[in-house]
Amino acid sequence: MMKKIDVIISWSSGKDAALTLWRLLNNPRYNVVGLYTTYVGEEVPFQATPIEVLKEQARLIGLPLILIELPQVFPPNEVYQQTVINGLKASGLNIQAVAFGDIFCNGIADYRKQYIEPEGWQCIFPLMGEPSHKLAIEMITIGIKTKLVTVDTSQCEAQYCGKWFNKALLKELPTYIDPCGENGEFHTLVINAPYFHKPLEVEWQRIDKTERFYYQRYQLSDRTVCSDQS
Repeated sequence: MMKKIDVIISWSSGKDAALTLWRLLNNPRYNVVGLYTTYVGEEVPFQATPIEVLKEQARLIGLPLILIELPQVFPPNEVYQQTVINGLKASGLNIQAVAFGDIFCNGIADYRKQYIEPEGWQCIFPLMGEPSHKLAIEMITIGIKTKLVTVDTSQCEAQYCGKWFNKALLKELPTYIDPCGENGEFHTLVINAPYFHKPLEVEWQRIDKTERFYYQRYQLSDRTVCSDQS
């Protein structure tokens, strides 16, 4: 019997990471040991996902979440890379590989390998190079339920912020928008997935506008009790 590879997944709180997790959980070659997230302040940059929501997602999945704080949204490359490596090493998890939900073959794989592989870890890209529309349909079909929570209005109309990521939305999106938002057009929040114990309970508050982004603001429901408040 082939020994499984212990892998940790870069978890953004959105659909690409959710599909990455689904594929690895169903791949006999891998043993998913945890998730990790980089954050600034009290949320994930761009997704604007509150840390408490990330913790609840991990609890519903049943995997440990390693939180790695960055000094700023765009730290120098060497600072970002070393911060991630230090955080993973300090996690206490047995890590043999690190998985990412990147889709486009735009040099990102080489960038990831540059700082991951020198540590003796493999880099895994379960979605890399596959058509975005095919991946979007797979996400929806297997039951990954997500909502658009951030829209970059320089690339995507503000009207899409707050909409559910479903087949109706895919038909509605203009052709110049990547179906998975891989150019940063939009970001999503996973509300439910086949491996969640139950759907994530959040209360949708409002939509805020900045100079460039629309955000769907939300918080954990009052009915939700997190088991880990650390």
